[in-house]
Amino acid sequence: MPLTSYATPFARLALANITREYPNFPAHLVTSAEQDTRPSSLHPAFYGAYDWHSSVHMHWLLVRVLRRHGGTPALAETAPYVDVLDRHLTARNITAEAAYLLDRPSFERPYGWAWLVALAAECRAYAGAAGARWAEALAPGVAAVERLLAGWLPKATYPVRHGNHPNSAFALGLLLDSGELSAPTADAVRERLLAWFADDHDAPAHWEPSGQDFLSPALTEADAMRRVLAPEAFASWLDRFLPALRSGASCPSLDVPVVSDHADPQIGHLLGLALSRAAALRSIAGALPDGPVRTRLAEAARAHLAAGLPAVERGDFTTDHWLATFAVLALDGDRPGGA
Repeated sequence: MPLTSYATPFARLALANITREYPNFPAHLVTSAEQDTRPSSLHPAFYGAYDWHSSVHMHWLLVRVLRRHGGTPALAETAPYVDVLDRHLTARNITAEAAYLLDRPSFERPYGWAWLVALAAECRAYAGAAGARWAEALAPGVAAVERLLAGWLPKATYPVRHGNHPNSAFALGLLLDSGELSAPTADAVRERLLAWFADDHDAPAHWEPSGQDFLSPALTEADAMRRVLAPEAFASWLDRFLPALRSGASCPSLDVPVVSDHADPQIGHLLGLALSRAAALRSIAGALPDGPVRTRLAEAARAHLAAGLPAVERGDFTTDHWLATFAVLALDGDRPGGA
């Protein structure tokens, strides 16, 4: 299923979200009655789309769709989208966002950090003056994330493995995909992934999913290891980690999740799980040689995409403010700044 047919609806959805200040769920510690806590005051670039990380990755979504389809029949009109990105992605706004991150080292760690770097990569890959403007403006944000990673990675003794925003594997994999990190930082990310996960085996996939996951702990970890191991070593690691894949036994990570209430903000996360699994399954399959494991993963990816995609735009803000990003990851399959 190509992204082409979704280009205009997704661009409109992203634009509506990143310019919508309320309702808003700021993860901000209020320290005095005099403090200005309006979202647009705290976050001049990323005030919309309900929360900070969703705003960042909905900006990424908009840039991705513009980069791939802007000026084509799939998305002929681009000026309104470029105008908003020009207003949001300025040096002044991103400098303020970077200062906010540095003042609060655990804010959005590591999920929001990774999406900010992914956004910079997408802007850098965007041809023409607009992409160059946005990428240059985002440089202070990337530099802030590099500083934060330098402080966090050495003390991150244990990974966060559950299927929500603090998941360590998803964010670090996204950071590596961006290509925006300096060589020393990228090496530190790879080393941490190997330290956390290289010896893992027999993942408890039968525990999945948890009731509000939008990431699969097992598949997200496997997808991260795909990025740091050579193909043959990765295939061996995967056999140890999810032995059910080769044996043909049941593996709940491959079963499409049941979503009993799409409008429930937490249960609705499972819609994202279907799409994030689709992306991870396709990527993992692509790293394996031809054979029954690869075929099984590819079939599961298609089933998850078919289940999750119809829910992307429902007119319900609980899902509309974030879900399309994961649909694009599942549909496109390329790294954030990839061709």
